Amino acid sequence: MKSPADVRPSPIAGTWYEGEAPLLEASVDANLRDASIPLLTGKVVGLVAPHAGHRYSGGVAGYAYKTVQGLTFDLVAVVSPMHQYYPQPLLTSAHRSYSTPLGLVEIDQDAMRVLDAALKLSLGFGFSVVSQDREHSLEIQLPFLQRALDGPFKLLPVMVRDQSSRVARALGNALCAVLDGRSALLVASTDLSHFYSQREAQQLDGAILDQVAAFSPEGIYAVEAGGKGYACGLGALAAVLWGAKDLGADRVQVLKHDTSGSATGDDTSVVGYGAAVILKTV
Repeated sequence: MKSPADVRPSPIAGTWYEGEAPLLEASVDANLRDASIPLLTGKVVGLVAPHAGHRYSGGVAGYAYKTVQGLTFDLVAVVSPMHQYYPQPLLTSAHRSYSTPLGLVEIDQDAMRVLDAALKLSLGFGFSVVSQDREHSLEIQLPFLQRALDGPFKLLPVMVRDQSSRVARALGNALCAVLDGRSALLVASTDLSHFYSQREAQQLDGAILDQVAAFSPEGIYAVEAGGKGYACGLGALAAVLWGAKDLGADRVQVLKHDTSGSATGDDTSVVGYGAAVILKTV
């Protein structure tokens, strides 16, 4: 039996998403059921999904996770920003598993050690470990994975503070080294523009999503540097795109864009959300 110290307790269950298992299952399943995606060809290598509360962005996330519904992966690398203040550039959990109302998700300790070693070779530093962090953007993906995937999986949790392209590219390369040859899935957790009008958000988010569709991590950096679009998980998104390229993925399909205005009815100040799937021709 796992001791409490082995498990990261959820700080957001009951607020960011439903806190009771039956309600959470029903909520996530409804988001998956309501998502209508085109016929996709090829192997799914990665996903892009938003990370606001399920009330706001769960409908968009459903489009991303619909593409892997019923599939089996042994390992899922979720790469997210770290919104809380930590001075270290890259972080991971000190615990052995994450807890949600749907059960425990075990962290793959061996894969994490390999990833850490690869980063130290390329960057000169690896991961700092944190206990009982309050970061929502990684955990918010777990109930969707728990409901969409067929069977258990192990988790590779990565939280990014350093948003630079240097760190993102090295992280993507290292993720490829760990995941190559395995039954694995990459997930980039990111929201888009924050607190612009609906009309402005459409333009800003569209510019980022155009570069995602072009499979261009360089492009998303150029868009943000030029003030033409924003992604709060810029480094996480770029790392997953670079990692997926290294794994042989050759195209990205954007599936859905929406904003918080759909949930709140307020179009004057919204947060943007996008969903995409990264595919490899087989």
